[in-house]
Amino acid sequence: MRPRRSRRALVLSQAHRRGEGVRLSDAPPRGLGGTRALIDAAFGPDRIGELSYAHRLLASLNASMLLADAYYDAVDFLNAVSETGTAFLLRSTRKRCPTTRHALPDGSYLTFIRSQHYRAGRGYGRRLQVRIVEAWVTVSLEDGTPRTELWRLITSLLDADQYPARELIEIYHRRWEAVTCYFSLKSTILDGRILRSRTVPGVEQELYALLTVYQALVRTVDDLTLVHAELPSHRISFTVLLRAAANTIVAGEGMAIAAAATLVGAIGRAALANLHPPRSRHRLKARMRKRHSKYPFTRNRHPRKCMRYKLRTTIITDCVLDKTAHG
Repeated sequence: MRPRRSRRALVLSQAHRRGEGVRLSDAPPRGLGGTRALIDAAFGPDRIGELSYAHRLLASLNASMLLADAYYDAVDFLNAVSETGTAFLLRSTRKRCPTTRHALPDGSYLTFIRSQHYRAGRGYGRRLQVRIVEAWVTVSLEDGTPRTELWRLITSLLDADQYPARELIEIYHRRWEAVTCYFSLKSTILDGRILRSRTVPGVEQELYALLTVYQALVRTVDDLTLVHAELPSHRISFTVLLRAAANTIVAGEGMAIAAAATLVGAIGRAALANLHPPRSRHRLKARMRKRHSKYPFTRNRHPRKCMRYKLRTTIITDCVLDKTAHG
């Protein structure tokens, strides 16, 4: 009988590079994206939830900002994040219905959240003061197709003057940039292949190899943006980096050293020669059914090709998201 190879991985990556003393709309400086470099990673059997793996990554957090999905709004986890000095901004589930304690001018409000589970000896646990931003978010595709969702964001940034609600929504919308890390690992590097090891140590070795290759290529992006300060990192193609690295190692192209070593080598020169267009890239990737996916494709729900879109947000100012009907 073949051993079970199903694994769950959680990667903590650098989506944005924040400057000190700047507003959220100014981060990252000059519109340059972060390098999306790996900070830490945890993985193991899928019988353990992602929240348990997320606790293993807390030691790697610093005084920046954590953007996370709705699955990570557990109070114990948010308390642990706050103790590291890291600010958080994440999407809450509809199951959480916070009570308004203090309404703010921008439509958000302050409240306290705590665990909904009673534990003997500790009650419901320690309360955590947070700020809630509720809004309708509408994405209009260039073909006229609209898509509207309700967002309830939870953040530890309590100052509405320094961190306006609309800027928080725009920052959270850019959370998808960190998801490109998973895409690069699973689609670009693996290219449709699956892990071939049949033992736990073998799977761990393959995963570490993938993370090492990804980190090495991302370090090349960091070197290029360091040498060319005017070059945004999002213009550098990860696919070009991977192919150039493969040609350098397998075919031996660009291995000869004809001059003093610099930060921009053969791989960097290939990336600079094949940059993405300078225009801003609007991400709405065409959805495709994965070869080995256990989830069926939702027909007519996602576009089958990439297209531009416009984002419109309507902040709910009466603090009654669960009773509001979008008109």
